[in-house]
Amino acid sequence: GARSLAEHARAVAAPLANGDLAAARRAVGLLVSRDTDALDTEGVARAATESVLENGADAVFASLFWFLVAGLPGVILHRVVNTLDALWGYRTPRYERFGKAAARLDDLLNWAPARLTALSYGLCGHLTPALRCWRVQAPRWDSPNAGPVMAAGAGALGVTLGGPAPYHGALKPRPWLGQGPEPDAAAIDAALTLVRRTLILWLGLALLLALLLGAGP
Repeated sequence: GARSLAEHARAVAAPLANGDLAAARRAVGLLVSRDTDALDTEGVARAATESVLENGADAVFASLFWFLVAGLPGVILHRVVNTLDALWGYRTPRYERFGKAAARLDDLLNWAPARLTALSYGLCGHLTPALRCWRVQAPRWDSPNAGPVMAAGAGALGVTLGGPAPYHGALKPRPWLGQGPEPDAAAIDAALTLVRRTLILWLGLALLLALLLGAGP
């Protein structure tokens, strides 16, 4: 999951850094559901950075969390629920009841890992602004789990994310997250570095826990 996320994110960052906005728009379209044809340079960088932070929580750390808690069955359960939420979570008349159930279960399974990820982003980045942005900005976000992750991640990186974004031909109002300058290609790379540091932290703690349990009577 971490490798795939990095590959997709770098496919956005590289053309964006070289001034190829069209290629960057096409690449970020594989990561987000917003209307990428309407995005400027900062909009592409913002979309990719947000995706790295949020998908880092959903596709990497939540799965690792459930593996540590419940082993392989935990990972399978989480990935099945996460996939069903992605397929049915957008409300449509046909899938509304399935979508609601999948979305609620996904929120439940991701509640603890999302907050552990948000804290880890702060520990692996700028802790004080990460915690402040999490506390003040996350409650304004429409997702109970994405809010803490992206607010803390933006604060840890020292960039401004969120804000209005184009979806389905209309501009959707969204709160601002983080603090600092507008993101650019370097912010995407910085988000990948933050995810990588967080993964090292989690794996190190998991190894330490395994050693401590193995050393017990």
